[in-house]
Amino acid sequence: MQPEEILSEINRIRKMIDSFVSAVKETEVIKRIEEIDNISASDPDFWGKRESKLLLKEQSSYKKYLADWNKLKTQMDDCDVLWELYREGEDSLLAELEQNIATLAKMADDFELKLILNGDHDSNNAIVTIHSGAGGTESNDWASMIYRMYNRWAEIEGFKLEVLDMLEGEEAGLKSITFNIIGDYSFGYLKGESGVHRLVRISPFDSQSRRHTSFASVFVLPEIDDDVEIEISESDLRIDTYRAGGAGGQHVNRTDSAVRITHLPTGIVVTCQTERSQHKNKAHAMKILRSKLYEYEMNKRNSEKDKIEASKSDIGWGSQIRSYVMHPYKMVKDLRTRHETGNVDAVMDGGLDPFIRAYLLFSAGIIEVSGDVKDLD
Repeated sequence: MQPEEILSEINRIRKMIDSFVSAVKETEVIKRIEEIDNISASDPDFWGKRESKLLLKEQSSYKKYLADWNKLKTQMDDCDVLWELYREGEDSLLAELEQNIATLAKMADDFELKLILNGDHDSNNAIVTIHSGAGGTESNDWASMIYRMYNRWAEIEGFKLEVLDMLEGEEAGLKSITFNIIGDYSFGYLKGESGVHRLVRISPFDSQSRRHTSFASVFVLPEIDDDVEIEISESDLRIDTYRAGGAGGQHVNRTDSAVRITHLPTGIVVTCQTERSQHKNKAHAMKILRSKLYEYEMNKRNSEKDKIEASKSDIGWGSQIRSYVMHPYKMVKDLRTRHETGNVDAVMDGGLDPFIRAYLLFSAGIIEVSGDVKDLD
């Protein structure tokens, strides 16, 4: 980078960080942390109360938030110092300066998203379900490709991924899979991924090498903590056990370890068959059920319920949020934000951050798009 480019980038990021100050509300956050300290110190019964876990979780979240804010300001100061030294003739510092600026830019972008992610459960873990659409083996393969994409994204972000339930395709791929992505703000980052994802490519399963269009749906729910009041009565549950099927090791078909739980009042059904232990499968299934029941209750209060339900029932043309084209050209395009890239391989290898960032900024009203939505052929 040329000196004028370095200075321009530093000033751009400084202006960005300065714009965060009013939104950070540092004084209010510090006051709230101290309030929770006072509550815990003055109430002898604090540790035995149910709400203590919620307060301590809130405090821990605020402390991490302030730590991230302070790290960002420290990184800005470090870049300023390196810039002054470089400007005074320390040319050997150029590579270190450029690296520090790149780190600072990433930290600023990440912190901006955390300012946006202020919903009730944005900081929670995510439970993600992928269903293949119509199209048999081709769509099943597409569902498995999407799962790999999120798996790679989780690895890049340093998150843990835990498969909760999986139904394999008859010939290849996945008919459906549900998995937990464990990490701070994983739900907030991924909530915009809910919708139908469309693939256009030359099918490796077509002997005539024709172009195929496939669909798969993605649904993202927050993992609901035990501390959140979700009433589940044992009398409302029908729990069935059965012998797990499909690949999974020699043990998989030997015992009735798979669990299916039906919530009778709502008709919600969840399954889990990934563990050897029936007890562990039941625990995983209950985790999914809690999140689905939370979503169910929120939808009842949400005026957008009909639109949400309609999008879930139609895994096909017209309901997609993103298109991935691999033939006759390469392009991934989000139909809501118009964000696009020609590097399909990078996206499929987990490079989702530009799409996630564009959606969150768009949904927060920070960036706008104009013109008609045009899908890719």
